[in-house]
Amino acid sequence: MEPNATRPYMPGYGILPETEGTGLLPWSWAVERLTRSHDYWVTTTWPDGRPHLTPVWGAWLDTAVWFSCSGNSRKTRNLERDPRCSVATDNAYEPVIIDAQAERTTDADAIQSFTDVVNAKYETDYGVEFFEDNALWIAPPLSAFALDEADFPGSPTRWRF
Repeated sequence: MEPNATRPYMPGYGILPETEGTGLLPWSWAVERLTRSHDYWVTTTWPDGRPHLTPVWGAWLDTAVWFSCSGNSRKTRNLERDPRCSVATDNAYEPVIIDAQAERTTDADAIQSFTDVVNAKYETDYGVEFFEDNALWIAPPLSAFALDEADFPGSPTRWRF
């Protein structure tokens, strides 16, 4: 599904969408960066509302960021209480940030797919049981934001799904 793209109005940054810039980034630009990101930064919230930010290994798979963590980790406990999260790519010069509602999956086929993708991406040899014993989260974007630092005034783009 191709999301609806808009240029955000960013007062104070010198971005005037009506008069400046090269145009909106295509969603394919964001997907390319989501796919090639080595790490992802996942933000959840503590029970008292404080943000919790942590890097994870993961993959862009089937139109969502997938990541795994311990079943007892702070991320898992936070997401089980409140599945809303933000996920960002690892490149600050061409960031893509998604807002999502993560879902934990125990589906055997999904875990196998993730295992295959992660092993290829990180040149590892984890068995599927490693991910079965942990928490596998799927975070499909509800909205996304990206920009290309090389074209800062022209590139900021927001997508809604």
